[in-house]
Amino acid sequence: MPFVVKQHVWTVVLTVSFLSAGNAFAAQGGSNALTLEQAEKIALQRDAVRRAIKSKERAFREQSVAENALPDPQLKVGLMNVPTDSYKIDQEPMTQSQIGIVQMFPRGDTLGIRSSRASHVADGQLSKWNDRALVVQREVRLSWLELHYWNNAEQVISKNRGLFEQLVNITQSNYAAGRQKQQDVTRAQLELGLLVDRIIMIKNMQEKQRAKLARWLGEEYLTAAISAAFPSFEGLEEKPVIFSQLALHPSMRVEAARVAVNEDGVQLAKQSYKPSWMVDLTYGFRDGNNTNGSERSDFLSAMVKFDLPLFTGNDQDRKVAASKAKLMAAQDMREDKLRRLQRMLNDEYASWQRLTQRMEQYSNILVSKAKQNTRAALNAYQTDKGDFTTLMRASITELETQLKALRIHVDHIKAKVKVLYLSGHSTGESK
Repeated sequence: MPFVVKQHVWTVVLTVSFLSAGNAFAAQGGSNALTLEQAEKIALQRDAVRRAIKSKERAFREQSVAENALPDPQLKVGLMNVPTDSYKIDQEPMTQSQIGIVQMFPRGDTLGIRSSRASHVADGQLSKWNDRALVVQREVRLSWLELHYWNNAEQVISKNRGLFEQLVNITQSNYAAGRQKQQDVTRAQLELGLLVDRIIMIKNMQEKQRAKLARWLGEEYLTAAISAAFPSFEGLEEKPVIFSQLALHPSMRVEAARVAVNEDGVQLAKQSYKPSWMVDLTYGFRDGNNTNGSERSDFLSAMVKFDLPLFTGNDQDRKVAASKAKLMAAQDMREDKLRRLQRMLNDEYASWQRLTQRMEQYSNILVSKAKQNTRAALNAYQTDKGDFTTLMRASITELETQLKALRIHVDHIKAKVKVLYLSGHSTGESK
């Protein structure tokens, strides 16, 4: 084979290889591109679920105040002991025009406990609101990173596409000159076609990830350009530190608030053993005169009514037992939630550590070895010591190694994002 042809192949491969390596982690975007920080703020501001949770919290705060208020007093007005023979209110001495007021007093500390229960529900809503901020932030970051991967993967493959197109042209020229086999031409065309198909698949994945991102940002951001820079996040604390703080995670505070609500429910059920009270104060006006000619005096009445909780077996006892069972269920759910967070932390932290090792392996060894392998294949091909199949295989291996390095890099950051969620780090409000 003439030296000029193989020298051309050598130049093409070196050019594409260095361009691919230098831009493997680049993404499209300009000075007006949307940054991740901006995307997070937009997502938090437009999240309808957080607004709904906040409205519920305000509702239960108001209810907490209302629950601690006594029932409204009742005003009563009426006539008593009116004779039916004449309907005169001054005929009989017991006929009265009455006005009175009645006040109910609930059992024991029912009002205070109900107020406490509503306040604990509000606390749970606040914790749910904070956890929702963490969830929204995590999902936006994961979608953002995945979109970054496919953008960069497209660029890596597009730059390598030039090499495969040149190889097709060269094999066709050499085949026409009788210096290349038909199989080499077919193989070069096949690999180029597979590369084009992969680019089409990547564009489909880009559209899917943009749709996921638009779910948080709105349809107007479906085609928005995103920042080219890979996002950086704060460093991770040691695993034992995060592990010890899981009980303070907002999602755990939701469960703690649920337990507190059910503890109030037990105390509320126990109030049923105590009587409720009713005070009735009535003033009766009388018309007419006594038999001695003096005016009849008015009447003042005061009454107290209260329950006698004597038969508690099928009422109060059952209510207390039911509330205690609900409390135990809430405590078990809290424990299960903590165990699930612990499992998630173990999984994601281990993934982050292993991906750190793999990323170092690819960046320090494998990517450069893949380049060296391609150069060696080219050298062998240039000196007629290697065949075209070996050269093509080496080129494909280098491409796959670059894509794998990119995939590991993105997955490493995604694992870190998931651990940051468990550590409770958020850019959202905390109050």
